Amino acid sequence: MDLTVIAYIVYLLISVALTVWVARTLSRNGRIFLADVLHGNEKLAEAVNHLLVVGFYLVNFGFVALYLSQDEAVLDARALFEALSVKLGVVLLVLGVMHLGNVYVLNKIRRRGVMEREQVPPVGPQGWTTAPKSGPWAPPAPQG
Repeated sequence: MDLTVIAYIVYLLISVALTVWVARTLSRNGRIFLADVLHGNEKLAEAVNHLLVVGFYLVNFGFVALYLSQDEAVLDARALFEALSVKLGVVLLVLGVMHLGNVYVLNKIRRRGVMEREQVPPVGPQGWTTAPKSGPWAPPAPQG
């Protein structure tokens, strides 16, 4: 078997395994975060989590497949390791960037939700001041 084909097989096995491991880890640990972002709506959080995982798989497997081709033939063990290190390094960087992008977007949504929950309408004075008898801030005189 040609070393280039071996490089392809090893690249695919490691890339698919890494993608599945990262997606499962993010899915499992992201459920709580999504539930908080979505104000405790567990069903919606689970649905969004599932959609994010499917999208994650599609993008990463698509990238792995597109990045599979090798311009130069792999002739020895050194070239095999160099080709694999470059390809796997790029796949890991793409996985990391996608993860950081997801966390950034979800954190923005979460912050907006927290700000909306914390905003309380202003409350008038609660009796700690006395009403002025005259002036622009005095209550209107009773009609009668």
